[in-house]
Amino acid sequence: MTEGNKQILLAARPAGFPTESDFRLVESPRPSPAAGEVLVRIIYLSVDPYMRGRMSDAPSYARPVQIGEVMTGGCVGEIVESQNPRFAPGDIVEGPLGWQQYAVSSGLGLRKIEPKLAPISTALGVLGMPGLTAYFGMIDVCRVKAGETVVVSGAAGAVGSLAGQIAKLHGCRVVGTAGSDDKVGWITGELGFDAAFNYKTESNYRARLKELCPSGIDEYFDNVGGPMTDAVISLINVHARIAICGQISQYNLEKPEMGPRWLGQMIVKRARVEGFLILDYAERFGEGLERMARWLKEGKLRYREQFAEGIENAPRAFLGMLRGENTGKQLVRIAPEP
Repeated sequence: MTEGNKQILLAARPAGFPTESDFRLVESPRPSPAAGEVLVRIIYLSVDPYMRGRMSDAPSYARPVQIGEVMTGGCVGEIVESQNPRFAPGDIVEGPLGWQQYAVSSGLGLRKIEPKLAPISTALGVLGMPGLTAYFGMIDVCRVKAGETVVVSGAAGAVGSLAGQIAKLHGCRVVGTAGSDDKVGWITGELGFDAAFNYKTESNYRARLKELCPSGIDEYFDNVGGPMTDAVISLINVHARIAICGQISQYNLEKPEMGPRWLGQMIVKRARVEGFLILDYAERFGEGLERMARWLKEGKLRYREQFAEGIENAPRAFLGMLRGENTGKQLVRIAPEP
């Protein structure tokens, strides 16, 4: 019998928070590559907040996943068949291959991974899109500067945990927010944040931030939006820089959330707010990966990975990530490493 290929398709567009019924597991024959193509056996799948936006048909920076299509997602895998001279069987690659066990690719968007440098799963975390997002968001958008105070929301996530460490490497005082006492302990202990608090048990974000940032806030790396961002903006210093990386608190709302109108604060403080996408920095990925890899090798960066097992559990892992159940990078292990 021909070996099958299990895939997770988008079954419905969510209204509010997604459910497992918005996905459908199917099985089809394993594909074969045509001329110029490769067949990749997927080993690790990444689940990330941006995928929630791709499930919607609202205007976005990228084409929405269509009903009945394989869910989008970054993967690390092994090339098992190649009709492309740039790749050989046994190569380990990373690319946007989707929620499935096997994927055919023209090679566009695939990058080769050197397994001897670091665990191959890191190509989806500290040495992948989350690491690059933290790097360029902190270096270019926040324009990190020694001696300043930095706040990172969602600080125990794949991006936030790295953004805070990068700020520490540049001599900043770093304060984080996270969703559990264990996460607060991790970022203030192992990761070296100067202070943090559990936003789920704190009733007054502004008062807590004012206590932890007595000199005000110079840089804000925003992963969550909503009331946390409102509180931060009320405490920013003159010439503060705010990087809008994500707004995960808003992604599943059925109606827009009303909040304080804080644009006047931008005038008084002559502050800068900038949203960004990691794709904007594609020509500089080499720079970012080289710097992140060096810091990792020198022991200056720490990371945590959390694994769900099997393609069948990808929807559950994705929903758990949206609920903040993961610490560090959430991955799905699809197959054993070679």
